[in-house]
Amino acid sequence: MGNIFQELPDHVSEVDVILAGGGTCACVIAGRLAEADPQLSILIIEQGPNNLDVPTIKHPALFMNGLLPTSNATLFYKSKAEEQLNNRELVVPSGGTLGGGSSINLMMYARAQRSDFDAWNVPGWSADDMIPYLRKLETYLGPGPKTVHGDNGPIVVSEGTYRANRSTRDFIQAAGRVGYPEIDDLSSLDSNNGVQAALHYIGPDGVRQDAAYRYIHPKIQSGEYPGLNVLVDTQVNRVVFDGSKRAIGVEFRPNPKTQTNSTMRTVKANKMVIVTCGALGTPAVLERSGIGKPEILEKAGIQVVSALADVGEHYQDHHLITYPYYSSVSETETLDALFSGRLDAGEAIRDNAPILGWNAQDVTGKLRPTSSSQISRLGPSFQKIWDEQYKNDPNRPLMLTALVNFFPADPTLVPAGQYLTSSVFTGYPLSRGSIHITSASLDAPPDFRTGFLSDPDNVDILKHVWAYKTQREIFRRMESYRGEVELLHPKFAAGSRAAVGGRVEEGVEGKREGEGEVEGEIVYTDEDDEVIKQWVRENVGTTWHSMGTCRMGCEGEAVVDPSLSVYGVEGLKIADLSIPPLNVAANTLNTAFAIGEKAADIFIKELGLI
Repeated sequence: MGNIFQELPDHVSEVDVILAGGGTCACVIAGRLAEADPQLSILIIEQGPNNLDVPTIKHPALFMNGLLPTSNATLFYKSKAEEQLNNRELVVPSGGTLGGGSSINLMMYARAQRSDFDAWNVPGWSADDMIPYLRKLETYLGPGPKTVHGDNGPIVVSEGTYRANRSTRDFIQAAGRVGYPEIDDLSSLDSNNGVQAALHYIGPDGVRQDAAYRYIHPKIQSGEYPGLNVLVDTQVNRVVFDGSKRAIGVEFRPNPKTQTNSTMRTVKANKMVIVTCGALGTPAVLERSGIGKPEILEKAGIQVVSALADVGEHYQDHHLITYPYYSSVSETETLDALFSGRLDAGEAIRDNAPILGWNAQDVTGKLRPTSSSQISRLGPSFQKIWDEQYKNDPNRPLMLTALVNFFPADPTLVPAGQYLTSSVFTGYPLSRGSIHITSASLDAPPDFRTGFLSDPDNVDILKHVWAYKTQREIFRRMESYRGEVELLHPKFAAGSRAAVGGRVEEGVEGKREGEGEVEGEIVYTDEDDEVIKQWVRENVGTTWHSMGTCRMGCEGEAVVDPSLSVYGVEGLKIADLSIPPLNVAANTLNTAFAIGEKAADIFIKELGLI
């Protein structure tokens, strides 16, 4: 009978397939392999804890617990100080529990654009190739063409048990007044330049739809999949090879955060090893295994098994900034009361309150400039990138946005109340970073550089200049708008027409005194634009959308081939968000699920299970 262990039984010394990492892709792959052959012996090794029935994971409204530095479900990767970010050291969270990011994320349903998959330019991974897997993973309870949405998959996509309808309609109507219409289905692969009432990875019962809950736990609990086993609280050190460069197992140890025994052990894989530790974790496992850039391996005292210069390179994320606003909505229309303690979480759980089945992100949008003047205003470097990458591809958004119904920082920084927040991130950053080991030791911190805003022509900053102005015009037109929270907006010079006016008292119809007709757009000077740029450097951060560090492509230019085999060795696969060669204009969980489904299909065929 399958089981979840904290310590691997001594008699388990070999299995058929090892998955090094227990995140989103690993759970999808292991679940599908077990379905193909319940007797196939599969071992998932996850460095973090079991996620089963953890209240802060199960109940969507409690997702902020994953952001706390004390969270045992989250890994926090700290970057080096980066000059272009005002010498800040950014912290990038990553899933650190069974289910990975799907167990701690904000559960926003969003899909890549058709042109995103096609731009990967990898045989077998085009949009048309991926649609069957996008459909296979989901039971979709939203609008849109059923030709691209699934109705019988393990992951339920729905509105959940709660929605703040007033602010939802308010934002959608305000966006329409700025030129961005409501679109039935922004996740159809072909829709763009509009907004939609958001859907979530939340079931109609209000429960989070994470990969472990939907692909793994039911199988283990059923007793019908004796070959499926999970080892939690255990860190993978490296992949073990035989003399012919064939992967034959992994070396691991109990996680010292939760266990006292730190002895290294090895478990053998008779058929396949799959590394799936995520975009920030997989490069380290490869490099400690002797796969990577020779100079990095040699400096760490590791013998080169396969010289692959791209391991740990080409790191990408979406660059995020949030802008909060005072609002006139009621206490039941945001999560502020829950996050500040005015609403008791324990009591809400006991009462099975519908608000627990809500992630407070009620509108999603994919936007791009609506006029040539907006583009030219950003200057020649932006115009050049626009002409090359966007002008002839209307499928590509410049910015992604969401209406967030709560204050996005420490609630003690602002008066008790109800806040609405604009979340904005750019779809296709030009900047790239890297992550590498600094030692052969599991405990050595990585050399991590996000690379945010490092593109030489500062186009990524210019995108955020446009994003700030655009989201601000939408919020100013909302009926529930009551001013900007000055603490988290750019600090324009006194007398500037762009200056933030602060809080507006009730009854002012959502306008600042002296602002004039709200229909008119704010006029920004060149000096105002410089203020926004500086604000972006000081405040841009991660969207939790790390990818690209073990990219897929042709030999000599990538780490894995289209079948996800690592170049230069045998029997070793990678399947997680480290493999996309280019970014996607969406929250990345859907892409992770789809990669897992596609990878499982590849591995099932290679293992001869069909």
